[in-house]
Amino acid sequence: GKAPIRASAARERAALIAALDGRRVAPGPAGAPTRGRADVLPTGRNLTSIDPRAIPTRTAHAIGTRAAAEVVRRYLQDHGEPPRALMIDLWASASLRTGGDDLAQALAYLGAAPTWDPASGRVTGIEVMPLATLDRPRIDVTLRISGLFRDIFETQIALFDMAVRRVAELDEPDEDNPLAAARRANGDLARVFGSAPGSYGAQAADMALDGNWRARADLGAVYLEAVTHAYGGAEPVRAAGDGFRERVSETDLLVHPQDDRERDILDGDGVADFAGGFSAAAALLGNAPELYHLDTSRTEAPKARRLAEEVARVVRGRLTNPRWIEGMLGHGHRGVAEIAQSVDALYAFAATAEVVPGTLFDATHAALIADEAVLEAMAARNPAATAAIAARLRDALDRGLWVSRRNAVDRELARLNKASR
Repeated sequence: GKAPIRASAARERAALIAALDGRRVAPGPAGAPTRGRADVLPTGRNLTSIDPRAIPTRTAHAIGTRAAAEVVRRYLQDHGEPPRALMIDLWASASLRTGGDDLAQALAYLGAAPTWDPASGRVTGIEVMPLATLDRPRIDVTLRISGLFRDIFETQIALFDMAVRRVAELDEPDEDNPLAAARRANGDLARVFGSAPGSYGAQAADMALDGNWRARADLGAVYLEAVTHAYGGAEPVRAAGDGFRERVSETDLLVHPQDDRERDILDGDGVADFAGGFSAAAALLGNAPELYHLDTSRTEAPKARRLAEEVARVVRGRLTNPRWIEGMLGHGHRGVAEIAQSVDALYAFAATAEVVPGTLFDATHAALIADEAVLEAMAARNPAATAAIAARLRDALDRGLWVSRRNAVDRELARLNKASR
């Protein structure tokens, strides 16, 4: 029922005050309610994660295998052959919510699976599937891990690295096993990369939104500069050298998984940072890989969409939806800040990945700026955020990220100065 959801706001407030007061906040499980985790409601508890030694769980393995099959299906549909090399973004927050289905998905592309201790459910090792059961070639997978994933999941990094090396050792033909082909060519087998210990984020979105950049190549360069280390193996942390650049330049496909429906890709600039930054980096290195947003929120039917399709879905379904805008205006100052954050994320996608056609900027401008009632309501509640939205759209025009078909855009953006005075 809705009672636990309604109770969440009061519980959150009480727990926040208790924490600020130095009092105990009761523990509770972490997870996404839309992923069937009703036990996390009501919220307002001190989140406990799961035993990292049990990741990926058996359930996560089943979902990850299904997700990998969906990505391969979509790529076959788009390109007529399966991808040979792909990269997947791994975020600790997602792995903690799902029990590691993103990591299980990465193993499935290799044609590998975890093995578990029957009593404790903890992961004990890796099993490599025979080619005959795969009905496709193995795929060369690179993990771009978040800083938090690096900090929490040392065991899982070692597990994946072991799977890569086991697959590379197999006596299989080059066309069926790109990792064995890389080993025979004396290629580097490092496949887990991230930022230096102690640093976080992919830097590309920060640069796009607040930095001094002239071209998309600058954003790609900053994404590449942030990935300085390779993880896993006999030497668990080492300098990446040119390994990561090589992976980006040879990758056919980036997969960015999203496991819950509580958020979407314009809810912050994290996805633009990682997926957009990757796209800019690949372009800088002369590569034009496919970009998939993988929605696993419905575990029985995961859905792979192109990043451009997902951006369009969110702009039309949420950012320019009058009901959503009205709801945000009801939240006053904070609601307008949320609208501004979504416009920032849209801009970051346009700058890094070039996945935002002019029609989506036109629709955003029409819903937020050209609509006088909405503009005045935003300016009354949060003049700074409203001015930031107009400045962001103005910058998109000036940089040529947005080529508008409407002549009145300049005049409408200029009108904001009057509204916010």
